[in-house]
Amino acid sequence: MNYRELSLKKHGEWKGKIETVCRVPVGTREDLSVAYTPGVAEPCMAIHDDVEKSFELTRRWNTVPVITDGTAVLGLGDIGPEAGMPVMEGKCALFKAYGGVDAYPLCIKSKDPEEIIKTIKLLSGSFGGINLEDISAPRCFEIETRLKEELDIPVFHDDQHGTAIVVAAAFTNALKLAGKKREEVKVVVNGAGAAGISIGKFLLKLGVKDITMCDKFGIICEGDEGLNRAHEEISHLTNLSRRHGTLADAMKGADVFIGVSAPNVVTPEMVKSMAEKSILFTMANPVPEIAPDLAKGAGAYIVGTGSSQYPNQINNVLVFPGLFRGALDVRASTINDEMMLAAAKGIAEYVGDKLSREYILPYAYDKGAHECVAKAVAEAAVQSGVSKLYK
Repeated sequence: MNYRELSLKKHGEWKGKIETVCRVPVGTREDLSVAYTPGVAEPCMAIHDDVEKSFELTRRWNTVPVITDGTAVLGLGDIGPEAGMPVMEGKCALFKAYGGVDAYPLCIKSKDPEEIIKTIKLLSGSFGGINLEDISAPRCFEIETRLKEELDIPVFHDDQHGTAIVVAAAFTNALKLAGKKREEVKVVVNGAGAAGISIGKFLLKLGVKDITMCDKFGIICEGDEGLNRAHEEISHLTNLSRRHGTLADAMKGADVFIGVSAPNVVTPEMVKSMAEKSILFTMANPVPEIAPDLAKGAGAYIVGTGSSQYPNQINNVLVFPGLFRGALDVRASTINDEMMLAAAKGIAEYVGDKLSREYILPYAYDKGAHECVAKAVAEAAVQSGVSKLYK
């Protein structure tokens, strides 16, 4: 099936994937008097006296914007905020379908980090959390860091952390099948943008010791000239043997390859050079770094991709609906490491005794998996002291 042509046709028919639905009766004078004027003045003044009551007396408690500037949309790059709207609408539909979260697309016509930060801060009183989406690196790091510091509601850049969480879950289950230990494996991450750097940092938090980061120029090494701030930071934490070379050099003897980069950059020969029972997560979309059949033919033990066309789809759809559901339910002030680690653990454990080389993650449409994530995240928020409702 040609999904691209069908999608274009369906979008023309749908004319939008989300809509606003009225939750209260407004059909009589009495209805209007309670839902609107004059009665509405009372909750207004209650919130004026205590702004936290905005979470109790309005839909703010369940509302999240999906915010982009259109600079890194899917694999399409900088296509602009309006062109990013179909993706943001789709994300909002998934928030509602799998997490029961009311989400709204906000596409900002600016590439200036300061303008974006200011815009989100000015709007933040309308929302229970903030989901950043498809903002290019390295600007996305500054935007998220500043907002997390300056807002008291959860801020989450899904391209970074959602991807890292679902990769960590897949990584955990793949190692279990391969009989390997996280502190002993050699991991190569190809693609040092927002997703790749976040994956590297998150795997370090999981206890992985040996990670080599690569970009289109090859292995990233501490002391290299021309590194941006994000590459400079990750260079101090990875490639501890200080190797130089190409992606092919990095993959020799590696146990795990994680690709968030470009199509067809991995060859069968590179897979053959890896350690026994090698694991490949080739997540470039829509075309992976190497086709799964080629990777398996070259000896790969487990292969996952970013596509629903193949087994083991590694997709952050498994993360963000449940993660925000859990954070909103306990009115978390932030999304911290404990909550993200709990989400990864919840996804991995949900697979249970169904775990196999062709099934290392739940399907994205499995609502039970999203409920499991929500529960794990809510508990972690309370235990780590960031819940405003439960201490």
